[in-house]
Amino acid sequence: MTFMAMHPMGGQGQSGYRGSGGSPVGIGATIAVHALVAGAFLLMPKEVIAPYVPQIFIGNQIPLHPPPPPEPQPQPPESKLPVRVKTDPAPGKTDSVVNVPDSGAKDLLGSGDTGEGSGGNEIILPPINPPYEPVLVEPKIDPKALAAFQPDYPGSMIRQGLEGSVTVRVTINADGRVTDIARISATDEAFWIATQRHALRKWRFRPATRDGVAVASSKVLTVHFKLTDR
Repeated sequence: MTFMAMHPMGGQGQSGYRGSGGSPVGIGATIAVHALVAGAFLLMPKEVIAPYVPQIFIGNQIPLHPPPPPEPQPQPPESKLPVRVKTDPAPGKTDSVVNVPDSGAKDLLGSGDTGEGSGGNEIILPPINPPYEPVLVEPKIDPKALAAFQPDYPGSMIRQGLEGSVTVRVTINADGRVTDIARISATDEAFWIATQRHALRKWRFRPATRDGVAVASSKVLTVHFKLTDR
């Protein structure tokens, strides 16, 4: 910015502008003004622009409640027949009473209006008896025939000095007599033959019984042959 100074002319009463050749004082004033303006500009506070820093967002986890369980579907009511069991004071016997729904029909044994029948919709079941188990008694050697129960010792076995045994299965009738004999094992054929013959002739038993009644049965026996005078 330039300022022009105006000076009066002496004696002539005329005024005007100077040309480019002004006085040194005016030039100095102009320079001083410029210096002041420049200094004022330099002394003005500078605007500081901070660098852009993006804002960091820190989030927190928010607990989510689980969804409520689905409501249960309504179930149709179950139809059950009421069962009532009556116990008889007598031991071993029970009377079962079953209640059935009323179907509108009359009782087969009579009408409830006239006092006949079973007195309602109750069906009385007969008492249930426990299964019967018969009493069985096995056959035994008759004490009267015990002395003659041992067969004769085969002579051939005595001469050879041999001992042995025979195991047999005998069939006994209701009279206690042996009707059949089967060989299970034998030390020698001579021992088996002696036992077979003697059992069919001499053996007697008290027969087996079923609820106290004599019945046929079978029994396994072993006969031993031993030399006593050795």
